[in-house]
Amino acid sequence: MKIGRFVFFITLLLLVVSGCQEAYKGNLTPKDFLGSIDAGIFVLDSIVYSNAQDLEWLKELPYIVGEQVGEITKQTSKAWKFKSGTSNKLPVGTKIYKTDTLAYIVVVDGKEIPYVGMYEG
Repeated sequence: MKIGRFVFFITLLLLVVSGCQEAYKGNLTPKDFLGSIDAGIFVLDSIVYSNAQDLEWLKELPYIVGEQVGEITKQTSKAWKFKSGTSNKLPVGTKIYKTDTLAYIVVVDGKEIPYVGMYEG
């Protein structure tokens, strides 16, 4: 009888632990985006930022461009090569600016392009 309870307890414990691992995945990574041919992303301080120029609600949001917070230093399409300052589409040297909203702005060929952080949870 005691062995049956022990097996039941261990089984229940394993189910709970494996369920917790599935529930928390953390912030999104470059690998989560690079499968999409249209995804334009960069990483800054361990956060993936995605091109948001097609988001209607963001187009109508007024913003003020603030200080420069980063710069694209590397371009790659390989997820494992991403680190802070890496993009899959933005050219090296592109400056990243903070705004008074949740969006960051990059300027490419004189055009301001909004990017938003991809946070999980």
